[in-house]
This record gives sequence, C-alpha cells and structure tokens, in this order.
Amino acid sequence: MSDIEIARAATLRPMEEIAAKLDIPASALEPYGRSKAKIANDYVASLSDKPFGKLVLVTAISPTAAGEGKTTTTVGLGDAMNKLGKKTTICLREPSLGPCFGMKGGAAGGGHAQVVPMEDINLHFTGDLHAITAAHNLLSAMIDNHIYWGNELGIDQRRIVWRRVVDMNDRALRSITTGLGGVTNGYPTESGFDITVASEVMAILCLAESLEDLQERLGKIVIAYKHDKTAVTCKDLKADGAMAVLLKEAFQPNLVQTLENNPALIHGGPFANIAHGCNSVIATKTALRTSDFTVTEAGFGADLGAEKFFDIKCRQAGLTPDAVVLVATIRALKMHGGVAKADLGNTDVEALKKGSANLARHILNVKQFGLPVVVALNRFSGDSAEEMQALQEITRELGVETIICEHWAKGSEGALDLARHVTTLLESTQAQFAPLYRDDLPILEKVKTIATRIYRADEITAAPSVKSQLKKWEAEGYGHLPVCIAKTPYSFSTDQKAYGAPTGHTLDIRSVRLCAGAGFIVVLTGEVLTMPGLPRHPAAETIGLDANGNIEGLF
Repeated sequence: MSDIEIARAATLRPMEEIAAKLDIPASALEPYGRSKAKIANDYVASLSDKPFGKLVLVTAISPTAAGEGKTTTTVGLGDAMNKLGKKTTICLREPSLGPCFGMKGGAAGGGHAQVVPMEDINLHFTGDLHAITAAHNLLSAMIDNHIYWGNELGIDQRRIVWRRVVDMNDRALRSITTGLGGVTNGYPTESGFDITVASEVMAILCLAESLEDLQERLGKIVIAYKHDKTAVTCKDLKADGAMAVLLKEAFQPNLVQTLENNPALIHGGPFANIAHGCNSVIATKTALRTSDFTVTEAGFGADLGAEKFFDIKCRQAGLTPDAVVLVATIRALKMHGGVAKADLGNTDVEALKKGSANLARHILNVKQFGLPVVVALNRFSGDSAEEMQALQEITRELGVETIICEHWAKGSEGALDLARHVTTLLESTQAQFAPLYRDDLPILEKVKTIATRIYRADEITAAPSVKSQLKKWEAEGYGHLPVCIAKTPYSFSTDQKAYGAPTGHTLDIRSVRLCAGAGFIVVLTGEVLTMPGLPRHPAAETIGLDANGNIEGLF
C-alpha cells in the first residue's frame, strides 16, 4: 500500500479521546472538523506551573535525494514509546505549501508511521500559515499607507526592510516594484516577497510564550530606518495590536493523532535553512507539561536544525533536551560516499564507509552540546546485512549505538528497539546540555564558533558593510542575540554539491538581517534564497482529484 492508501485506511479516534490521553478536557478543545482541534490559549496558560517531562530531539544527517525519513522516525519513535507504556507526545512543524507543490511533497511521515489527517495537515490545516501571511502583509500595507498619508515617522523609503510574503515558491516575486500607476497608488518602492515560513512573524509565533509576549515581540519588529538611520518599529506604526488579533487563533497549538491514535501537536513551521526550523515553543511546552516524554524534530540536518534548536529555541525558552536521535539511511550515506542515485540499490560497503564521515561529524557535533545520541537507521528493503553491520561497527567506534528501525513498514513494532534504547538514555544522567556559545560573545564570533565547530570551516569572511552593520547592532543593544545562519542544507559547506564531510572551506557572509522581535540575527551565506523557486517539473503537476474527489499525488 502507498502512504496515502495507508493513511486513508486508518481508523481515527474522536479528538476528545486523543486529548484525554494527555488529561486535556474536552472543554479545552476548539474542534476543526472531526480529526483536528486547537487547544485553547487559556488552558495552555493554566499548565504553566506543571513540571516538564523528558525531551527528545530527532535530527538527521545532511539530507540527500535518497531520503532520510526524519519525520517518519519521529512518529515511529513516539508510537513505539507509547506502546511500551510511556506517556509520549509528538511535536512537529506544519508543512509549507511551497515545498508541498514544489519538490519535496508532503511532510506528515510515511508508511505506517504517519500523522493524520495527512491531506489536511499538508494543505490548509487549521489556517495558521494563512493567518501569518495576513498579519505579515497587513504590516506591509500599513507601511505603504503611512508613507502615502504624509510619512509622519519620517521613514526613508530607500531603507524599508519589511518585505511581503506568500506561502508558495515563486521566483518571479523575489524582487518587485510597488506603487506604480500614478499618484493615487502611492510612491514607487523597490520591494519583494519571501516565502511565509521565512517571515519573522512565523518565527515570533513559534518563539512567543503567551499572547502578551506575542504582541510585545511583534511591536519590536524593525520595519525601516529614518534618514538619520534610526530604526522604525512595528509598534511605532501601531500595527502590533491588529497583527496580534489576526494571530490569536493561530497561536493555539494544533492537536491531531498518529495512525496508532497517539497524540501529536503540529504547530508552526519555520524553515531550517532560512529560519530557525523548529515547531512552536508553546506546543513543545504544552507537550512537556501533559506527557512524560516529548519527541520533537528540527528541520534538515543537525548542522542546521539541531544547532538552531539548541542555540535559539532552547536558549530563549529555557528548555533542556535530554537525548538526541540522529536519523540516517544506508542509501543516503552511500550517496555521501559518491554513489549516484541510480546505483544506490547495489551493495557498496566502501562507499558507505566513505559517506559515513558525514554521520560521524554530526554525531561529534551533537556531543558538543553535552547530549547523549543514538543513530536510528531507517531501513530500506534493499539494505544488505553487510552494510548494516558495517555501519553499526563505525558508530560503535564513536561510542554510539546504531539501532535498525523498520517503522515505515511495521509502525511502532518496527521502532521498539529504538524506543527501548532512547528510554535507557533518558533514564541515565548523561545529559549535560549547554548551548554552543555565550550570549556576550560578539555577533561575528558567534558566527565563527558555529562555522568552525559545526561546519568545520577554516574561516569566515564578510564585506566591510556587513561588519559595520553588526557593530552598529551591537551598539544598539542587540549584541546578546543568537545567530541564525542561512546556509544550504545539503552540505557542511556553502557548496551544496560538497557531500560527505568537507573541510578547508570558507563561510562567506553575504548579508545580515535583524529579527528584533524573534530575538535573533539572520546571517545569509552562499546562494540561499528566502523565496524558493519551483523545479522544472514541480510536484503540482501530478497533484489532482480522482473520479471520487480524493486527492492524488500529494505524497
């Protein structure tokens, strides 16, 4: 059976039953149909005095076209821990429509390890991303309107830094000019679009801890600069209140279920290459306060998603993770070892050993944060016993176990060994979590720390204008903020074709962005874009409805 056939064959339980597994009363739910619900803001706030359970992060090797299965493993592990009698909640990000209709396709797990309803989650879900888009673009409209009616704040139109967003890949919108068509349409201004999941509003929603915190963070957004180069904020424009109103419902965590009827919170969806790549703090803390174990994931490989989870999300939210699961596949490791995608079905232990340098570096990187790690080998049917044994021997030399998992084919039964090993790690006292760098380091030193210790770059470079901007932000009181490096996810370097574990490279900083409301500084490198384009043959070409009105091609 295909992923979608498996999902449609599932027997879903009423949301009240799923919530009851977390001792959440039906009165705290706001139903969205029969298979989705939001957890009310006031109920979430009432949990604030409850202690946290244990937190597990699922991350992965550098992604390849061969696939790794991070979300599938997150779901499979959560189901397996519940099967062992461990009260466990899964926390995931919401998929973006851009990748769903572009290259990646759906993002709700796969096989017998999925969250459902799959079609809803991958499409409009509960409307959170649309609310973020609306709030972001309301601010854009209010900036233009303010200038049209006299520009009382003295905004320098050449220094408007707030763009527009849409939740779709569209390269034609990267650079645009607004206000054309005469006096009644305002003043012509250069602008552009980012994808919604790169919006600072998305980051703010995912890092805020209350509605009050949400509005305060929105108010801190720097939207433009005056002629004297002083900042103009969202609060100066009096847009923060209306934006918070648009986000009030979206701020509530979304509750769904796995194929095995276990609870899953899916909330927020920032990208991990151009944003911080984690689900919302409020969803994670809700899970930690209502279950004994929480399994969450961070986007792309551990060099991006996990690093940002530790250095941005955990730092801001005061979270202390207890263990890390690092997902890998034989196929992907052989691709890192130089094997072409068409030849991945052939046994090649030497290529596997060569490509395992990528896995080894991720293991060593995670250990720098003081956390115990286990490798989850997401098994494919073509993996040979020789290759799997070789991988287990490689990781044992690093002091880490590799657990063979078959959750895609067998659901929770296929991840029980992983769940037992994770439970052992959680019951130990191995975790001594600490972020990679101190708050008081200069911004450029924070970037250098990540570049040299995580990416293994020899040096970083930046134009004088970038260095000057960072010094200015430090003088204005932003020097304590963590950094969010926007880099290709496919390599440790900025060259997306440099597989394995490259060394001797340079991290060149192209530009920087201040996200004062979210509380971090974005550092753009290489050719990373905040508005992706569609591939030659986007997934949208094969998505449609069958004769019975069912969705086809989404997965």
